[in-house]
Amino acid sequence: MSAIEYWLWLSTSAKLSPRAKAVLLKHYGGPEAMYEAPKGEITKLLGRHSEGADRLEERDLSSALRTIDRCKMQNIEVISIDDPRYPVRLKNIYAPPHIIYVKGRLPKIDDEPAVAVIGTRNASPYGIKMGRKLGFEIAKCGGVVISGLTKGIDAAGAEGALIADGKCIGVLGMPHELARGKMVDELAVRGALISEYPPGAGVYRQFFRARNRIAAGLSIGVVVVEAPYKSGTKLFVDEAVEQGKEIFAVPGNADSENCAGTNAMLKDGAKPVTEGWDVMSEFAKLYPDKIKRSTERIPGTCVKPEQNEPVITEKTHKDTKKVIDKPDTTEYIDLKKQLEGLSQSQLSIVSAMDRKAMQVDEIIERTGLSPAKVLADLTLLQLKGCVSQQSGKRFTLNIKRSEDS
Repeated sequence: MSAIEYWLWLSTSAKLSPRAKAVLLKHYGGPEAMYEAPKGEITKLLGRHSEGADRLEERDLSSALRTIDRCKMQNIEVISIDDPRYPVRLKNIYAPPHIIYVKGRLPKIDDEPAVAVIGTRNASPYGIKMGRKLGFEIAKCGGVVISGLTKGIDAAGAEGALIADGKCIGVLGMPHELARGKMVDELAVRGALISEYPPGAGVYRQFFRARNRIAAGLSIGVVVVEAPYKSGTKLFVDEAVEQGKEIFAVPGNADSENCAGTNAMLKDGAKPVTEGWDVMSEFAKLYPDKIKRSTERIPGTCVKPEQNEPVITEKTHKDTKKVIDKPDTTEYIDLKKQLEGLSQSQLSIVSAMDRKAMQVDEIIERTGLSPAKVLADLTLLQLKGCVSQQSGKRFTLNIKRSEDS
């Protein structure tokens, strides 16, 4: 392993492109051999891509040594790409950072079902509630929540994970000393914070976009809670798709600008989710020792029972038979009134569904439609009120046909 000061020399001294750095590392095998190379050789090797190489030609380690001292003062671990603690998942992304700066306790993320919970900064109260709920439930099911920690959905997801006393990693788009707030302080103790920027680097708009590739890289899946059609969240999802990650989205109000992005993602094949297990069940077979179903709900987010539905306690248990035996009062939608509003594929799904709850696979088999198309149309049918999603990704029909009368 090359000494950390040589990795810092390479990452902090030169403003080279990722391609140029990759060329140098491939040629020299590591930064220490690069440092020992004859002066002028690096510039010659890079040719027309040598812009910024002049700092490397100076062979000056003073900046690297200052960075080490500042990190020690701030309790920051400096982990290079050839360190065994460096996540393999990050090595597989485009332009992986040669150095990551870590505060807190970084779990062995390559062995963890880590899921990013993301969305708009300008979230609605419902979006905040869902972000917190999903962060809590994902953590309770054994997942690690990855968060960009920006206000809105990202912060809500991290908060939910902390309430669950679960694992959470915050990925910063700035040096550690510029990240402030209660959430940051808690994660430095109860979770982990990662940045690719050394102390004193400042903060720039492009840092936040670059952060996306790291947060996506650490994750095996990404949950989008609420996002407009054009937003930074869309850029994150594009990065995650390019990396081959699973994309999930919370269905939203069709008339809400804040949900236009998530609803579009569902049309494009993202998997609809309304609870943490919807996400974690997708990875349960890959992580059987990590993922377990949990029915625990975040405090304060349970739906209040209606007045005619008593809470089942020891005192009221004997009275619940009257409620249970009440006739079915579900309001069904008249199919004839909905025909003009449904596409041909949506009508195929409605025709294929029984009154009993059906798995998505059954609907796909009966309709012959692609999985992505069925998932997208089921989401739209939910928004129209034609179907309802039950636990275990089962769907029931709310349309009452003539033969059901």
